[in-house]
Amino acid sequence: MKPVSILSLSLMVLPLSLSANAEADGRAKRGLAVVDEWCRFCHVRTAAEKSPEMAPPFEEIARRPGRDRAYLRSFMDEDHFPMTTFRLFDHEKDDVVEYLLSIKPR
Repeated sequence: MKPVSILSLSLMVLPLSLSANAEADGRAKRGLAVVDEWCRFCHVRTAAEKSPEMAPPFEEIARRPGRDRAYLRSFMDEDHFPMTTFRLFDHEKDDVVEYLLSIKPR
């Protein structure tokens, strides 16, 4: 059997990585669409847009320590008054989580 070089192994793994990134980007874009349709009544994207009567901006939520995928997804499954007015499908919740993770500072 011929040995596999690191380069050839990398070339095999790269497409998987790129497709995973493309899927995450697509989900984040769908999450932004959900946010724009349902959440922007109370939340804004950035702190610069915030007014005293608004809920925390998405930028601020994403920046908070401990806000990883598991935390955000769990949060999306809980009722939070007055957020109980809106009922998102599971795939929409997943997309909103991807959006929040996409704007999280690295």
